[in-house]
Amino acid sequence: MNDTLAIDVQGLTKRFGGRTVVDSVSLRLAHGRICGFLGPNGSGKTTTIRMLCGLLTPDAGRGQCLGLDLATRSTDIKRQVGYMTQRFGLYEDLSIRQNLDFVARLFELTGRALAVDAALDRLGLVERQHQLAGTLSGGWKQRLALAACLLHRPRLLLLDEPTAGVDPRARREFWDQIHRLAAEGMTVLVSTHYMDEAQRCHELVYIAYGQVLAQGDAGQIVAAAGAADLEDAFVRLVGRAQDNFA
Repeated sequence: MNDTLAIDVQGLTKRFGGRTVVDSVSLRLAHGRICGFLGPNGSGKTTTIRMLCGLLTPDAGRGQCLGLDLATRSTDIKRQVGYMTQRFGLYEDLSIRQNLDFVARLFELTGRALAVDAALDRLGLVERQHQLAGTLSGGWKQRLALAACLLHRPRLLLLDEPTAGVDPRARREFWDQIHRLAAEGMTVLVSTHYMDEAQRCHELVYIAYGQVLAQGDAGQIVAAAGAADLEDAFVRLVGRAQDNFA
């Protein structure tokens, strides 16, 4: 086990039917780092994230998440990881507080009320705690979803396009929170399509056709691609990958 790494996986592969969705993906991420996970729709990002948090079993490959083996410790991984899905997954007919209390019960947290209070305070939800989740705007639903992810005090956050459809101000506030969490030692892997968000990550992984095409910080990826900027670099990477798959 490498204690300096929150994620250390090699050759992760997942197939559905006869189609390979994730093809030999390797990823290493140190504790306290924010890694942007980018790529076109259908490139394998969500499937990779679900393997990392123990929801899907890889067909090939090996590795560890928080020092726990993906193949044998998936239950333990789930209890130490916060996973935020693309779609809002909480109950719209429950209040903010009721949703958080429900999640706290699922994790069998001791001091449940105190944990909910802390999550409400951290995400600025105290004044809205009795509002029904279904009446919240996209930005406030995002805050609630993140609060639910943090209830059990995870060591790693896996965020699957958490700011899709959210207004710019809410996105900025969300990323300020992510950087505060990383400064406290939290590790974050976040998929995004926004170039301004990619620039706020410590490092980036770009995936297409189920394969990792580039890893490094923004400057390294731009330089390696011989591109003018990050967006141009990704266009070039996909073009080269298309030529290989043609």
